[in-house]
Amino acid sequence: MGSLASERKVVGWAARDATGHLSPYTYTLRNTGPEDVVVKVLYCGICHTDIHQAKNHLGASKYPMVPGHEVVGEVVEVGPEVSKYGVGDVVGVGVIVGCCRECSPCKANVEQYCNKKIWSYNDVYTDGRPTQGGFASTMVVDQKFVVKIPAGLAPEQAAPLLCVGVTVYSPLKAFGLTAPGLRGGIVGLGGVGHMGVKVAKAMGHHVTVISSSSKKRAEAMDHLGADAYLVSTDAAAMAAAADSLDYIIDTVPVHHPLEPYLSLLRLDGKHVLLGVIGEPLSFVSPMVMLGRKAITGSFIGSIDETAEVLQFCVDKGLTSQIEVVKMGYVNEALERLERNDVRYRFVVDVAGSNVEEDAADAPSN
Repeated sequence: MGSLASERKVVGWAARDATGHLSPYTYTLRNTGPEDVVVKVLYCGICHTDIHQAKNHLGASKYPMVPGHEVVGEVVEVGPEVSKYGVGDVVGVGVIVGCCRECSPCKANVEQYCNKKIWSYNDVYTDGRPTQGGFASTMVVDQKFVVKIPAGLAPEQAAPLLCVGVTVYSPLKAFGLTAPGLRGGIVGLGGVGHMGVKVAKAMGHHVTVISSSSKKRAEAMDHLGADAYLVSTDAAAMAAAADSLDYIIDTVPVHHPLEPYLSLLRLDGKHVLLGVIGEPLSFVSPMVMLGRKAITGSFIGSIDETAEVLQFCVDKGLTSQIEVVKMGYVNEALERLERNDVRYRFVVDVAGSNVEEDAADAPSN
């Protein structure tokens, strides 16, 4: 993972306890190894997972923790064996930064399912050093886990695609749901959901947004281009839409009943869970048995799929809908995200922020 003989100090914004409050934190990065890329962070998206991790919602958080896994930056140094990237390239770093490279998922280039994967933050490298994410000035990443941002895609627009973009693209591809003319449903119109609408529409699908209220109808229909809108609490409308969808992309990250949505699926329809939920979901078995339906899940996407979805967005002219903020606003942005008060993704302008503000008075490792 690189020599420790010469390390560089950087400043990130870290959570130190389960309050999730971020503040400047000085730490060291490893020296550039043979296959490492040093990335000056330009932008980093804010994901709902950052809240889960910073506030220890999943019970496995380690502090101090620098979040951020939707990272776009400029290559400023490469190791001697790096062949894919050069100084000056604009690149992306997503949710994982390591894997075993030997298991079946790794050999099949779906390394996100490796049981020994290393997360971009709140994890440790094989040498025991903690990983830290993109709410920082600099990262050092193995070239395998870096993707080039294609020309024609603004770096701030690319950042969310490294998570939400590939998260919706991967299951559509993996489950054979890319053909034009399919009918899909998107449950939840947040960061992942809004890209789900855009990606599915770009594939030529008829897209229905399903929400618990009608307040996002105009946004879904007029701004994102959805073909239909269903309020899940409207029993008559849900009954009328029964057996009408080939698939449902479920992005809701909190506990919710599945049965109302399963009734919408046609024979062999698939309900794909993308939201991270820390408690069991339930359903009665005839809901799936009587239509040979499947409840399944998908986790982000591979490095190859990340590169694919970036190019797909360029080819189709897709962008994520973002609100760019400075690092000093990150705590307010996290609070607003927790209230669903953003359309639809915050992106931190890291390079344009004073990430070292008050760093002299902040704890260091």
